[in-house]
Amino acid sequence: MPPLTTWVIPQAKKSLVVGVADMAVSNDSSAQLVTYSLGSCLGITVYDPVKKAGGLLHLMLPDSSINPEKAAKQPFMFVDTGVPRLFKAVYSLGGERGRVIIKVAGGAQFFNAGQPLNIGERNQHALRALLAQNGYSAHAEDVGGTCSRTLRMDLSDGNVTISSPGASPYPL
Repeated sequence: MPPLTTWVIPQAKKSLVVGVADMAVSNDSSAQLVTYSLGSCLGITVYDPVKKAGGLLHLMLPDSSINPEKAAKQPFMFVDTGVPRLFKAVYSLGGERGRVIIKVAGGAQFFNAGQPLNIGERNQHALRALLAQNGYSAHAEDVGGTCSRTLRMDLSDGNVTISSPGASPYPL
């Protein structure tokens, strides 16, 4: 009788889906964080490779001062109120400032590029300024352009991938 062949079929990662103006953090290395349809919005990932703890924020607007009441109810909607919460949440899982890896995607412009209401570009500038103000910078970015993006982060290794309609997924 011939020997039996053992097939190893990798288990699909469980997906923790982050909606618009929302955030998720986890240290479950069997999971991935994912957000869909990043247009002018930004998706920000923060990952600590030692603790295998990470978070994903899907924000919409650069500055909460346009609507403080909305920011109080939905802080993840804005760069200035959502990003600090993302970092604090990752740190609460054991992440450390000196180890975190930051990646950013989105900030597209679909209509009237270069106009004052270019939310995608304003989101990018607000995020870069906030990160710099606090001694951080993004390790990788895929921002701008005119396409929507899906952003995924594997919590087992921190790998981030981007996919867009009609294109193969690629690493960030």
